[in-house]
Amino acid sequence: MDLKDHIRGIPDFPKPGILFYDISTLLRNADAWQVAMGRLANCVRAYHPTVLAGVESRGFLLAAPLALKLGCGFVMLRKRGKLPGPVIGLDYELEYGTDRIEIQADAVAPGARVVVVDDLLATGGTMSAGVKLLQNVGAEVVAVAALIELTFLHGREKLNVPVEALIQYDN
Repeated sequence: MDLKDHIRGIPDFPKPGILFYDISTLLRNADAWQVAMGRLANCVRAYHPTVLAGVESRGFLLAAPLALKLGCGFVMLRKRGKLPGPVIGLDYELEYGTDRIEIQADAVAPGARVVVVDDLLATGGTMSAGVKLLQNVGAEVVAVAALIELTFLHGREKLNVPVEALIQYDN
């Protein structure tokens, strides 16, 4: 199955000149979602994670069921102010400003083997921040995984861990 056949491109979203890769068309097709999760599980399993960290918010849609499939835990990496209780955060630069990503202070045990999961790897800013945040709390980040990678934005160059992506767009 060619998973690209199940991803819709929406031009000029969220702003003019951007082509948005919409995974909702894949998620609503049970066969395509099952195939995608199976392929992603095969990629991620090789890293022997104990925890998957999903990046807000579409990363949750992939990381949570993938964690169940692999028999490991799931934690959330969220934007500022979205998690209850004590949190640890990291401010990071984006091409259009700054942002902050947070994790609950007790979410990951030191030494846990973590794979960071998101729907899309573009410029790598958010994914890189997630890796750094997890490393700051003592996790061993063994890889990152994405459903889609926009290779022309060179996001993997910002990451100091292996990168797995099921679908690549070169322009």
